[in-house]
Amino acid sequence: MSIRQNLAANLRRLCKDHASVSAVCRELGINRTQFERYLQGQTVPNKATAKLICDYFRVDEAELYRYPGAPSPAAPGLPPISESLFTQMIRPPAPSIAGGTYFTYFSIPGRSDLLVRAITFVRREAELVTFRRVTGWSEHHRSTWARARGNHYGVAISRLNWIYFSGVNRRQTGEPSLISVQWAPISEPVLTGKAMLLTEAGPAFVSVIMRQDRSNIRPRHAIRMAHVVRLDDPSLDQLVVSLARDGLG
Repeated sequence: MSIRQNLAANLRRLCKDHASVSAVCRELGINRTQFERYLQGQTVPNKATAKLICDYFRVDEAELYRYPGAPSPAAPGLPPISESLFTQMIRPPAPSIAGGTYFTYFSIPGRSDLLVRAITFVRREAELVTFRRVTGWSEHHRSTWARARGNHYGVAISRLNWIYFSGVNRRQTGEPSLISVQWAPISEPVLTGKAMLLTEAGPAFVSVIMRQDRSNIRPRHAIRMAHVVRLDDPSLDQLVVSLARDGLG
């Protein structure tokens, strides 16, 4: 395979974990037509664009152009303390949560009539659980929580019957976030807990509800639903409304 074909195959693989190629192009700020030329193996990006792509997908340039069937080179290894921390983070037990799309609702400080609806895509690979959470995607400029637009990626772990979603925003702010939830003691499968994330006033602790989508909604459609919603919105899940009015469990 040529270097252009290698790039095309690797980009297609990397894009699979995202809602759509269009979403990737928007987040990268790259023209869709130009990006399609990379995907079709017609050309390769210049150095500046290649770095932008590598930073976005968290890969190095060698991996971007490597033959897809070639084994990955042996990693030099993390420093001892980093390796120890990472090992502790992903050690069993794995979180008791299925892969799929989850509607994730955050309370807004001082606004009991509103919720921020984010979309969390959970992925299971054996004992490793990772996620992507999209927040405020459909918000207009200067609207509530517009500054909190997020594209968080991270890992989910389980400790003492709590599930922790620890991630970092890939958007310009780059801030970390932490959600701690557990299964609510009710008949319906719903997760409730607290979250530490960025609000208009800075970092804050807010209440959170997570509920899995059972309608097989398309990722692109789900992302369009990532915005502020009113509690009196008739389309809002009534269990979520009830939990929110009761203080989110």
